[in-house]
This record gives sequence, C-alpha cells and structure tokens, in this order.
Amino acid sequence: MKGLLRFWLSLTVLAHCYLLNFAQTAPQQPAGGINALLTRTAGVLSNYPTEKIHLHFDKPYYSVADTIWFKAYVSSTLNVASPISKVLYVDVINEKDSLIRSLKLPVSMGTAKGQIPIDQGDFAQGNYRIRAYTQWMLNFADDAFFSKNIFIGEAIDKQLITHVRFKNVSTDKLRRVDARIQFKDADGKPYANKNVSWQVVSGFETTLKGRGTTDASGYLTVVMSEKPNVESKLNDGVLYTAIAVSDKKTVAGSFSLKKTILENDIQFFPEGGNLVSGISNRVAFKAIKSDGLGVGAKGTLTDGSGKQVATLSSEHLGMGSFTFVPQAGTNYKANVTFADGSTKSYNLPVAQASGIVLSLNNSDPEKLGLKILANDAFMAANPNLGLYLVGRSKGNICYAAQMVLSSGEYAASVAKSKFPKGIAQITLLSAANVPLSERMVFIDRKDSLELKLSSDAASYGIKKKVKLTLDVKKMAQAFPGGDFSLSVVDESKVPVDADAETTIMTSLLLSGDLKGYVERPNYYFNKPGEKRTADLDLLMLTQGYRSFAFTDMLAGKFPTISYMPEQGIEISGMLRMSNGLPVRKGTMLLSIPDKRYNKDIQTDPVGNFKFSNLVFNDSSKVVISAKYNPNYRDMVVTLNGSPFPSPTANPNAPDEALNIDSLIAPYLNNSKKRYSYLHTLEDVVIRGTPERKPSHADYPSLSGLSSIPDHIVSGDRLTGCAMFIQCLQSMIAGVTYDQQTNNFYVTRDYNSGRRIPMSIFLNGMNIDVNGLNGIIPAEVESVEVFLRDELGTVNRAYNTNGVLVINSKKKPKGTKMTREQLMSMLPKSYELNFSPGGYSIEKQFYSPKYETAASLNQNDLRTTIYWNPAVVTDASGKATVEFYNADGKGNYKVIAEGWDGEGNLGRAVYRYLVK
Repeated sequence: MKGLLRFWLSLTVLAHCYLLNFAQTAPQQPAGGINALLTRTAGVLSNYPTEKIHLHFDKPYYSVADTIWFKAYVSSTLNVASPISKVLYVDVINEKDSLIRSLKLPVSMGTAKGQIPIDQGDFAQGNYRIRAYTQWMLNFADDAFFSKNIFIGEAIDKQLITHVRFKNVSTDKLRRVDARIQFKDADGKPYANKNVSWQVVSGFETTLKGRGTTDASGYLTVVMSEKPNVESKLNDGVLYTAIAVSDKKTVAGSFSLKKTILENDIQFFPEGGNLVSGISNRVAFKAIKSDGLGVGAKGTLTDGSGKQVATLSSEHLGMGSFTFVPQAGTNYKANVTFADGSTKSYNLPVAQASGIVLSLNNSDPEKLGLKILANDAFMAANPNLGLYLVGRSKGNICYAAQMVLSSGEYAASVAKSKFPKGIAQITLLSAANVPLSERMVFIDRKDSLELKLSSDAASYGIKKKVKLTLDVKKMAQAFPGGDFSLSVVDESKVPVDADAETTIMTSLLLSGDLKGYVERPNYYFNKPGEKRTADLDLLMLTQGYRSFAFTDMLAGKFPTISYMPEQGIEISGMLRMSNGLPVRKGTMLLSIPDKRYNKDIQTDPVGNFKFSNLVFNDSSKVVISAKYNPNYRDMVVTLNGSPFPSPTANPNAPDEALNIDSLIAPYLNNSKKRYSYLHTLEDVVIRGTPERKPSHADYPSLSGLSSIPDHIVSGDRLTGCAMFIQCLQSMIAGVTYDQQTNNFYVTRDYNSGRRIPMSIFLNGMNIDVNGLNGIIPAEVESVEVFLRDELGTVNRAYNTNGVLVINSKKKPKGTKMTREQLMSMLPKSYELNFSPGGYSIEKQFYSPKYETAASLNQNDLRTTIYWNPAVVTDASGKATVEFYNADGKGNYKVIAEGWDGEGNLGRAVYRYLVK
C-alpha cells in the first residue's frame, strides 16, 4: 500500500522541519526523540494523502432551462494539481437529499470541465446542492467532499409567485408559528380575495390543516400551533397551500418549516483545548441558532459566588472571545443575552488543576507569536519537562522544535514564511509523544498570485466586441504557466452577496480544511483588513480541523483504504462456469461499438478480469463476452459494482433559500422573457377508459398492503440508469440502504435502532437484494414503497419491516415465436450488453458574434455573457479573450480564478459598463 501510494504521488513534496533548541539542557526523551516523531508523522501524511476540490461556476444561481457551466480544480498536498485521481464525480442533489444527476469527468493536470443542463423534466424550482468527489476521497469523511448550494428558479410555466415570513410567537403554554404569505400571479399581480386551503405534513402525516382567504394585497396569515409538551411536528414539517385562482383551477405551493422555531445556543472553546487554573486563559465562543447561523450575543461571566469576572460580546457571526484567570475548584457561569432578547445561563468547562496551554498571536503579518503557559501544579509535577512543538499544513510538517520547560511561561516567534498560505495546526506534545495543547491558525502570506483584469475600453455599447486581458504575476514578477477559468455575467440581472460566495480561495484555503459549515466564507478574503483578520482567528478557535489527529497517528489508527485512486474508467468482474468454478486464463472480449473499440484479455487464476484505462462517453454501449472460449455456453460473466456515496444531509443547509421567487426576482424576470418560446400549453383532458398500469394489487400475495403506497418511483425517472440497485438507493424517500448489510431499511426505524430489513417483491415474487442486480431499469414500470404494512400480512410472513414492490412494464401483445426466437432474446450468461456510464461529453459554451447587420436584429437576453474554462497564460503571464456583449445594460462582472504549477492560487474581479 505505502509503496503504491508513493508511486501515485509522482510529484514529490519535501517536508521542511525547522529544529530549534530553546534551552541549554537537552530534554529527556525516548529513543529517536523528535526526529522519530516527525518521521512517523510525515510517513502517515504521505501515505494517506488527501484531495480537495473546488468548482468554479459561471454564476451563483440559475433557472430551469439554463445550463450550469463549471470547471473543477482537484488539488492535493500544498494545493498542487493532484496526481492521485484521474476521474471526478459531480452529483446534483435536491433538497430532499435525492440524486437528480451524476456526471463522470476525466481529470487532466488536476482540472476537469463540464456542464449540467437544467432540463424542464428533471428540475423544478428549489434548493439544490452540487457535490464533487473522487473515488479516493471515499476512504475519508464525507466533509472532505466539495459541496455548494445552488438554488434554481422557475420562470417558464410559472403560475404562482409567493413570499413567506415566519414569526415565532410561542409561549410556555403554546408552541405557535404564524406564516404571513403573499400570493401573486406570474405577472406579479396579487391574488386578492382568493380561497386558500393549507395543511402541515410531517413524517408523511398531516398534523394541521385549515382554510383562509387572501386580503386585497394577496396576503394570508396561517396560524400553526401545537402543545409545548409534545415532540414538535412543525420544525421538520412542510406547509402545503392550494389557492383557488379561478372556479376551475387551483395552484399549489409549499414552504419548508425547518427554520420556523429557532432556539439559541452557545459553545465555549478554550484556546489550546482546556481551561487551566491559575493562568490567563483565552476562551472563544460561538453563539448559533438551531438553523446553524450565527447570532449576536453578549453577557457576563460569574464565579460561584455570583461575582463578575469577565464580560463577553460577539464580534462576528456570533463569535467572540474573552480572557480570565480561572481558579481551581471554582465553577463559572456565563449569563448570555442573545440578539433576539432571550437569555440563558451556561456552565463553563471545569478548569484543570494542573495543565499547560499553547497560546498564539496572529496579528503580526510576518511572524506568528507563540506563548506556552503552565500553572504551578503542572510545573511541580513535571520539572524540566521535554516538549515538542510541531506545525503542519496541507499534508506537510512545516515546522518543528524541541525545548525544556524550565519556567511557567515561555514566549517565542516563528516566521510565517515557514508555512504555506492557509490553515496550519500547531501542536504541543510532551517528549513521550502525548499531545498537551493544540491550536489552529490561518497563515496569510502575501505571495498569492496577483491577477489583474483589464478591458480595451471602460464602457461599451450593447452587442459590441470586448477584448479582455488577464495579467498574472507573483510577487510583482511575470509568472507563466497558470491555468485559469473566466466568467462574465450581466450583474444587473445576477446580483450576489460577495461575502457569501464560494471561491477557489474559500474552497482550497479555508472550507476544505475545516469540519462543518462555514458561514459567509468569502468575508475573510473579500476585503482584507485587521477586523477581518481578527474575525478569521475567531473562526480558527471555534471550528474543527479536518486532518489526522496526533493521538490517532501515534496510536496507529488510520483510515481503512477500501477504494483505490482511479486512473481511468475500469470495468472488472469474474468469469465462472455455471457450477460456480472460476475459469482460469479465460478469454474476455470487450467491445464499444460506437467507438469501434475492441480489447481482449485473459482472466487470472481465480477467474477475475479487469479492463483498465477505458475512454468512452456516458451514452456508449459496452459488450463483454466470453464466447471465444471452449464451452462458453456454460460460462457466466458477472461484473463488480462501483462504489457510490449515499446522499447525506446537506452540510450547507443553513444557506438554503426560502423565498427564491423574491430572492432572484431580476434573474427570473429576464428568464421569463428569454425562454418564452418554451412555454407549454395546458393539458387538454380527453376522458376515456384509463389504461391500468401494473401495481401490487395484481398479486394476491400483496393484497394486504394499502391501496395507496407511501411513495412511487415511476419508471420514467430511471431513464439513463445503468445499475438499477444503485439508482434505487438514491431515489426512494424514507428508505435507507446499508452497504454493510446489503439491505434496505425504513429510515425512521433504522435511525431509532430498529434495523429490520424491508422485503422486496418483483412482480409479486419475493426476492433478495442481490436479485435487483438482474433488473433492467428500462423494463421497470414503477417502484412502490410501503413504509408500513398495516395488516402485517407481509411483515409477519417474511419477518421484515416495510415492503418494496418492483413492477415490470406490461409486455405488448405480439405474435407467437419459435423456441429458437425465444432463446435468442433471452440474456446470455456468457455475454453482457450494458451502458456502464462513461465520461460526460464536454460541450463548448456558445458565444455569439455580431459581425453582420442581420445578426444585430436578434434579441440577446443572456445572463452569462462569456465562459471560458481553459484560459492559459503565455510566457509573459498574460492571456487575452474576446467576446460580444448581450442586450443588457449596466455593469458586467468578470471573475477569473485559477492556480499555477506550484499550488499558488489567485482570483480577481473586474467590472465594465455597457450603455
């Protein structure tokens, strides 16, 4: 394993360790000392390299019928282009955590390019998230994946525009939320004096319902209440409305209630990890609401007698810090008042009677101030203690020192030039390799790439040609060899909060190294200054670090490597005889008809085969056959499955938008005009005898189930699905698939610990999970999901909990056929014909040219004016692009992002005027 990983890391990066001796007397230490510690730590970091991903999108949000254009940057150690993985996966997941689209892209020199069409049939208005990862990243925690929220609006067939405001008016005796909803038609005219029916649905159960009438301005107040002594159904429910816009027509709307009843909380984070009595301690805190967003807070800190010992006040997004000297045996309480006026008291962690603290000062732009503080009890128990100080960043050990602690306080400084730009973790260890104190810090070196954008004019007319120049320098010197992406948008139609943007700097220098949600990440990079530097240090004190802990490394606890880095598309499997015996040195032929590609290999001694480094598109068909072997008719070809991460809860859920209609109103107004030709006429209903579709009711063994399933997955959603079981895992609401047990479970029971698998039926016949591998997705009419078996007829018979019913499409009536004709239609065990899902085809962004009088007469309502994911600088560090403006007037915003071969990052924003 270790040798193989080092082979993949063909770009070797040396870890520079700076050994300093802070005392005249060498510390007592185990054999090997700090060098042994560094060797072991560096070995772990190099043998388990991590990857990070950033996706640069052409714009921050979209509407149905748009195309999402993006470029992926895949980095590894020190943010250089990753040599580990050559295949990238990009998923689109909706707000119900269901997979909508998945792309596979080839990675070359650490970058990949792609696009996602937002089709009318697959997308509706709502919150979506883009998830990107490599197969190698599946070995580590999900928070290593790139994840970004993108909301999509509907403008083509829009019938209802809504805006809702929730107000929590709960009391001790009643939990109550008022929803103030405004209803408008597609043209923005209020629906006045219209009847509205509403209901709250939580966990597939209607908990509240009512009716009302809008006022003259289209407003309706919905009052939702429940008793406070019962588990809340509001916070995880959905408010559904149906407004009667005419005598024969109603229009539906829905509103998530996840952010209606918010509670405040605060957490305390002593610098270095622990409170220590008798010495000055800096304590950071973070006040948040239950929706994950920060909230302002202030208060006092009192001791056991009620005496005030410190005050606290948040500085940024609920974060702040205070300093005090805790006394041994004394309990401290924080009395906090939140921004909404609510108050609450919290007990601080108990101070250690004996301890040591590492404190950092990051205010100096050139050096990092270090201070080690130990109380008297610690000094008495550990005289002349040998200590190690280790700093690591981006998979490298960047700094190391050893010392003898001869007094209770020691101060020193370290040049920031020893670290790369980004997050560093400084750890204080004893000579016995026991971590004592730890601190994260952001190193802001001034050696990022300097990107300068300029245009050949300050302003232009509509549809006029623009020439943009990108000039890249590093430390004021020309720097060739950069790889960049560039987007131009009409800012009047695509306004955005710059502090909340996801950029190459936030992804690869900040969020990619932190655990959990980071609120408004670009705030720390957008307009640097002393205030933002101090706020960034508060983030370092209150956020978790995504890396190997020293305790795990020293204890030999490493991730289980289950998935190897992909170097290309791979198809593998096994060849057996029909009696189960493997076929040794069997000939396997792979054919890709549309590529006119054929390749044959031989199986290994246990029947395994593997076709590697294949290149084909996602629409290609592949044939794998063993028919060139003796007795091939008695052979069976099976394929190995490919890993797929199940959609998890959205890590950026706090960023989900509630009122998309009003949030991106200028954009949707433009999209309504741009895509007016896509407007669909309302259906004309021709009544007749409906064709009865296959369902569970066709089979006596399932007659005890409810006539209405809890969920139905129609066969249309399986279009393009290659492996039925993989698609099923991400499409069934309320159902969890456990890869360890290879079974499906009812999610609510699975999460509560009642893990009884669901039963599975195919056309009325009970099958196990492995039977799903033989189902052809195109032949499925529907999948019915029963989370409950009310009569228990199936659950008792099969000792299961819940039922999945797969119904095949009705076979068309035809003429009789001969046995030979029938046999020719049956799947051949020795041959597989399937669509494995290859690389998504890269398309070119269309940029019109207005060079003739006739071309100037057409409307141009584009919001993305220009997109180029492959801007490469020349020997002087410059690159030039040309394009034409659209019809929109106002500021056009240009964003360039990218990196160089040494992992230096850069970003620039430029604006020009269109009159």
